[in-house]
Amino acid sequence: MHNHSAITTFILLGLTDDPRLQVFLSVFLFLTYISTIVGNLIIILLTLVDSHLKTPMYFFLRNFSMLEIIFTTVCVPRFLYSMTSGDRSVTYNACATQLFFVILVGATEFFLLTTMSYDRYMAICKPLHYATIMNERICNILVISCWLVGLIVILPPLSLGVQLDFCNSNLIDHFGCDAAPLLKIVCSDTQFVEQVVLIMAVLTLIVTLVCVVVSYTYIFKTILRLPSAQQRKKAFSTCSSHMIVVSITYGSCIFIYIKPAKEGVAINKVVSLLNTSVIPLMNPFIYTLRNKQVKQAFKDSIKKMAFLFKN
Repeated sequence: MHNHSAITTFILLGLTDDPRLQVFLSVFLFLTYISTIVGNLIIILLTLVDSHLKTPMYFFLRNFSMLEIIFTTVCVPRFLYSMTSGDRSVTYNACATQLFFVILVGATEFFLLTTMSYDRYMAICKPLHYATIMNERICNILVISCWLVGLIVILPPLSLGVQLDFCNSNLIDHFGCDAAPLLKIVCSDTQFVEQVVLIMAVLTLIVTLVCVVVSYTYIFKTILRLPSAQQRKKAFSTCSSHMIVVSITYGSCIFIYIKPAKEGVAINKVVSLLNTSVIPLMNPFIYTLRNKQVKQAFKDSIKKMAFLFKN
């Protein structure tokens, strides 16, 4: 990366200067981070070892859990370090690296959620062809494609962003390296970069959201045509967890990036904090509490471990 900037180190202003609130936030973030890692690792391990979870649906869920782990790890430990040590400085390269992974993983999550909705569409609307079409090779290609498309989407704004000059200030009004607060301290013209960022973000949101909505429109039509109430309930239950995760992910993102900036930087920082700590934690709970197969796999694993310890 070529650095045109006169500034080599940034200072993160964080969320608050109140010592008591910082202690509360440190404990809160530590607990949510550990819980997120453990919860998502459990899903990853269950989908790897349990024979009943060797389906495309859980393959995509495993990859989504991996993304959640990466996303929260890129953001939370650095913020925890800043609050506990008092060192709020971050180098230009470290800031650029964090921003790259945050945006890459975030974009990839949207495309993976779209892929997961397509998987549910195939399972419910095309059940006779599901096993043939959604084979292991296709599933791997779809996941790799999500990463590649996510990378393609973020490269134009990032390639323009690294050429900007930071000379007005090195104070970032955020707890991490986010695009919006970084653009505020750039001394060169940012209008074109901001337009590219907005276009790529809106295109990603609209294209993926339209695909999700279309998939679920066909899914609901198919479910409503099922003859028995039990079949409809079973079909709907396989989609409900994914629908909740989609709603939370899109809702939080739209709130941050579509809402006018005049609404307040503090609110955006709080929402960003929830987005990087609480939402990744909710994923394993949403899928386990609403999914009988995952709950059964978890119970079976506990029984096996208990049996091994007894012997």
